[in-house]
Amino acid sequence: MGTAPSRARTETAAGREASGKLVLIDDEPLLLRSLRRILEGEGHETWMAESVEAAETHLADADPDVVLLDLALGAESGLALLERLKRERPELEVIVITGNASIESAVECIRRGAFDYVAKPFDEHRVRTTVRRALERRRLMRRNRELEDQLLRRSAPELIGRSPQMRALARTIANLGHNESHVLIHGESGTGKELVARALHASSPRASRVFVPVDCGALPESIIESELFGHERGAFTGATGAQGLFRMADGGTLFLDEIGEIPPPVQAKLLRALQEKEVRPVGSGTAQPVDLRVVTATHRDLEQMVREGTFRSDLFYRLDVIRVDIPPLRERREDIPLLAQHFVAKYARPGLPIEGIEEDALERLCEQDWPGNVRELENVIESALALAPGPRLRVVDLPRERPSHSAGVAAPGPRLPLSLAAYERAALERALSEVRGDAVAAARLLGVGRSTFYRKLARHGIGVGARR
Repeated sequence: MGTAPSRARTETAAGREASGKLVLIDDEPLLLRSLRRILEGEGHETWMAESVEAAETHLADADPDVVLLDLALGAESGLALLERLKRERPELEVIVITGNASIESAVECIRRGAFDYVAKPFDEHRVRTTVRRALERRRLMRRNRELEDQLLRRSAPELIGRSPQMRALARTIANLGHNESHVLIHGESGTGKELVARALHASSPRASRVFVPVDCGALPESIIESELFGHERGAFTGATGAQGLFRMADGGTLFLDEIGEIPPPVQAKLLRALQEKEVRPVGSGTAQPVDLRVVTATHRDLEQMVREGTFRSDLFYRLDVIRVDIPPLRERREDIPLLAQHFVAKYARPGLPIEGIEEDALERLCEQDWPGNVRELENVIESALALAPGPRLRVVDLPRERPSHSAGVAAPGPRLPLSLAAYERAALERALSEVRGDAVAAARLLGVGRSTFYRKLARHGIGVGARR
């Protein structure tokens, strides 16, 4: 049984200032009324429930600040409800009520997420002060979350999300605001590594200077050295002279995306450029000084590449001064609704106002694992909006449902040999199949440059349009 909310008619000034929404759960009606009397005297709004089932409606509708929960609820387990509440609503404060208080039970409740416990019979002063402290921590955590949201919008306005991972990322970017050390950004393809690099630049003392992004995977091996360091007129056939990307970024930030794609011969020259803070253009005998910050990014495991001998260890340690890890979208699903609404606003067609996304469509998006991360979600929303009649995006407007790892594994395909080459070939063929043979789209899906993609196709003897 549950009861409707009630509010005390008289409130002290202190009570009004510290009042909150409380759900009281206990299977003893007399005890519930006693608790309500004590807490309404402090100006709190209260809901009462004598069972877990009766409490569910109040927990959903009231959006409480604090729950006072009896551990002994007849056949129902208050401890199980405590665990579920802290798992589903980690910001909710839960005060445990127990008639068998002991050090062991108190420690167990705190370990499972309870704010504190109150023993029966009640001491009214302890009940009041415990609730006040729980509300104060709730308000403090809410204020911290608001400040972190402001920090995220200020330090990285293009990074959409309010998950703990994104707040931590915003704090990292802000903390690096006055740091000139090189940064290595690690994240899966499509997680927004360039956005993070731009945020690092925007929050640095070099913010007023140039930001130069480079996709190392898109630079052909034959010209990557001259593209990075420049070349003199006549240095090679057709050379007209160029300053190179390092000197172009002088005074600002150079962002080297997919740094793992740089061939070993160029890695040595890149290391020297970073150590000596100077570059030697191809065909020149004179080194040119450069003053810039280098931010690199990769979706590959550089440490594994170092062990395999395909990436220089000294270059890795020079680049990996500060590591920034970007979580994949499947690990921050609570950000999917925000991202989806952002892309709806971004790609809405002129003359066809889209008000938002229907609930079942949003649920479908949140259920997916998104192996292509934010980039894949953006592509799905853009594609859906191109055909949606409006005014709200529906499930039927979305592309066919992608299989989710969390929903179980489909029937296994042919077993691949245990070799990196076999898995690379399979990934190339699958990417081409996903985009119906469009090599440019397949390269984007895999997060590699077009030239790198074509080189890998040639290495495996795959023609564009190949299907598995």
